[in-house]
Amino acid sequence: MKRTFSNRFWAALLAAAFLLCAGAALLLWRTPGARTVARITVDGRVVREIDLTAVTAEASFTVQTPGGVNTVTVRPGGICVSEADCPDHVCVKQGWLEGGAVPIVCLPHRLVISLVSGGDGDAPDAVSG
Repeated sequence: MKRTFSNRFWAALLAAAFLLCAGAALLLWRTPGARTVARITVDGRVVREIDLTAVTAEASFTVQTPGGVNTVTVRPGGICVSEADCPDHVCVKQGWLEGGAVPIVCLPHRLVISLVSGGDGDAPDAVSG
């Protein structure tokens, strides 16, 4: 006698898959009230931290590295490298970093911009800092 799976089995399997996906999504998404900090490092040293939840208007500043200059632009909830004097401009082409897990990297200048929760209390946390 051949056994077949019932509709209840498939419904339970589908519900389990849905719950697994929903749980993974909750782990990956940041809570809206969480503090998001952009950490800018050059050669592995933190040069600036910016609380993106505290930024109220778009602003730009330059980061001088031994390899060259990058212009960084911040806006509420996001950060990007808007200009760079490196030869490939991959960092500029990466666009805005807004809650993603992939950092902005300028390899010729050894500059990395990544998002972290919280941040280092000793580092400047304002655009003008």
